[in-house]
Amino acid sequence: MGAAESARPGEVKIRLRDLHKAFGPNAVLSGVDLDMAAGTSTVIIGGSGTGKSVLLKHVIGLLRPDRGSVEVDGVTVEELAGEALTRFRRKFGMAFQEGALFDSMTVAENVAFPLTRIGSRSRAEIAARVRECLGLVKLEGVEGKMPSELSGGMRRRVGFARAIAHEPEILLFDEPTTGLDPVTKETIDELIIDLKNSLASTLVTISHDMGSVFRIADRVAMLYGGKIIAHETPADLRASRDPRVFEFLRRDLEMWGAARSG
Repeated sequence: MGAAESARPGEVKIRLRDLHKAFGPNAVLSGVDLDMAAGTSTVIIGGSGTGKSVLLKHVIGLLRPDRGSVEVDGVTVEELAGEALTRFRRKFGMAFQEGALFDSMTVAENVAFPLTRIGSRSRAEIAARVRECLGLVKLEGVEGKMPSELSGGMRRRVGFARAIAHEPEILLFDEPTTGLDPVTKETIDELIIDLKNSLASTLVTISHDMGSVFRIADRVAMLYGGKIIAHETPADLRASRDPRVFEFLRRDLEMWGAARSG
């Protein structure tokens, strides 16, 4: 696959091979192997401190592995630098925890931020794209509001709108439902699914909310001991007899008991 070529649906979009990363004596990733297909939603789970965020930072080129490789569309990420790395990162849209909006900017200015940095569109084109993105996240008419005027769920949705503004191929979500009430969590999950279907993007999500995981994932990858110990569909993960997976999911077994015995 060429450097400028993008994976077709079903082909491997992101490939991690023998990925190692340590910080001093603390080995965080100890040989991660994982393939993520184009056009799918992969959710990475694991206990606190298992390296989920570290893994994500390798995918986008914010960290370089001590050993192993990360490939996106056949391009080896750790070999990129300078302008090539900057262009590569435009493949990605990142939705941070809590929305991570700029408090001093209006909603419209927040959503427009990646477009103004790229600088390839006129003011009118940017305004039109902002309205389009806010429509996709079901937030029409809030362009002039400040983040402080929005609910937690609305701020997350503005963060999603900003993440998709420059039409990325890959969307990264970092704990998108943390701290939200159950009704708002379901709304956010439905929105993530809608964005995947309408944009044909590849989604990678970090989450510890297993209800959300099972709703939005095509495949679930579990990090444990610095490695991926399971990479399954939600149904197969729930049916796993691996004691490490079973213990991690234990608090959710009652909710999903019918599915396991059905």
